[in-house]
Order: sequence, then C-alpha cells, then structure tokens
Amino acid sequence: MPPTPRPDPGPPAPGVDPFREARRDDCPWCGSRRLRTRVRAPEGSRRTPGTFVVDECRDCSHAFQNPRPTADGLLLRHHRHPTEGHVRSELAGRLRRRHHRTAARAMLPYIEPESWLDVGTGHGYFPEAAREVHPYTAFDGVDPTPRVERARAAGRIEEAYQGLLTDPEITARLRARYDVVSMFHHLEHTADPRAELRAARTILRPDGHLLVEVPDPARPFGTLTMVPRWPGRAHDRPRPLHLMPLRNLLAELRSLGYEVVATRSCAPFPPRAHRIIARRTALPAAPVAPPPDPSAP
Repeated sequence: MPPTPRPDPGPPAPGVDPFREARRDDCPWCGSRRLRTRVRAPEGSRRTPGTFVVDECRDCSHAFQNPRPTADGLLLRHHRHPTEGHVRSELAGRLRRRHHRTAARAMLPYIEPESWLDVGTGHGYFPEAAREVHPYTAFDGVDPTPRVERARAAGRIEEAYQGLLTDPEITARLRARYDVVSMFHHLEHTADPRAELRAARTILRPDGHLLVEVPDPARPFGTLTMVPRWPGRAHDRPRPLHLMPLRNLLAELRSLGYEVVATRSCAPFPPRAHRIIARRTALPAAPVAPPPDPSAP
C-alpha cells in the first residue's frame, strides 16, 4: 500500500516550532491541571535542539512529554530514532527473538488466528519470529516509515501499510479484518494512545484479541529519563511520549469495549514492561433515561 498522503501545512508562522506543539497546562489523560515537572533536561545525544521536559499528573499519575512533538516531529523521530530494529549485537538479537516467540505463545490458549496485524512493525522482526509459533497465520504490518515495505520485500510480512493506524484511510481499509492486533512498545511513542486503541478495536473482528506491551512506569527503568543504550548502537532509542500507569490503561480498555483477559510482567530488556491481552467485545450499552413520570407536575 502506498504511503498515506498528508496535506502540506505550508511554511510555519514566525516564532513557531514546526516540530513541537505548544506546552499544555492540563493532563492529556484525565484533564487535571494539577501537574508537576518530573524531569527537565537538554536533549543531549539525541542531536535534536531544545529541552526535554516530562510532567506528571498529581491526580492520575500519567507522565508525558510537555510539549509533545507535532505530526512532523513524530515522523522525524520515527525516521531518526526507530523504536524497533535498534538491536544489533548477536546476543541481544537472540534475546529479542526469544522474547518475540514468548509473546507470540501468549496467544496459544485462544483460537488460532487466521490474520494478525503488527502495529509499528518496523523491519518485521516480530512477525518473522511469531510465524514459528503460528505457522498458519497471515502476518501483516503497519509502520510510518519505509521499513515496513522492506519487511514485506524480505518476506517477514505479507501485506505492508505505510502510515499510522489512526489514518482514516488505513482504518477504513482494514476494518474488521484481523483476529489479532499487536502493539509492542508502540503506544507510549504515539501522540494519542486512546486513538490507537480505538483504531485497533475498529480493525479487529468480533472476539478478536489485542496484544499490548508497554513499559512499567513504576520500575527504575520505566521512566522517560533513563533510556538504556544498546550494544552496537551509537544513539539512544527515542524517549516515550507517555507513561501510562497500568490501572489507567486497563480502565481505558474496558471503557472502549475490550475485556481484559490476561496481564503479566515481562522484561526481555530494561525497561520492565506489562503485557496485556484484551478481547474485543460489544460496546457497553448507553444508559437509557427513565421515561417521564406523567403524574409529575
């Protein structure tokens, strides 16, 4: 599938950073204005100008970059600092493949999937490993960079979609197509995690499953300030845009029409992560107002 076309925003206004949004004064998760600055530091080795700031909500404990990147800034991050495919050493590569197979085996207790979409697939390393566990499953991938096309050319995925899962064209084309949608360390790097979860529900078939891994913000490496360096890599992975407490994420999944069927901790590398499996269910019925009382004045 060709890349999703994007409108030309034109030249930025004077004094406007084309890669950063305006700083916000409320929590993007719950709307509270009770924020505290958790980290303020220069970007440093990331070779991007400016200051890196992390705010945390005092009410729901959601942590987030503030200000966050614009759509163009996110695309630059994906190209410059891919969230996948950063492991170069032989040992780290073996650990990654083992973790991918373990994650794929987590779906064995459920109905064998015919179709599986890996979101943020990058070079397609997860589908390549997962095929060893699910040999009769068709694996597709979506990613905002041309890496997804190279993954298809290498035979790691069958269909490639270059763009974002939340792009209306991609969501409409893939509606109700997949038995499983996977997101491995993807949600925390997106501008709007809720929109990603809604889009995943749209493309899942009834009773399909969502498989998610996100960092645990309560662990020492589950912070936006401590990002481990990987063997053979000259620069860091991109810092997450969001760190969502597990209780917040589970509550959001249920409100969107998912049934959470399994959660567990997993740690192939730092940071420690949560693995969540959720089943697509019917949306909860909207509350019905009681009929008016005819005897009321």
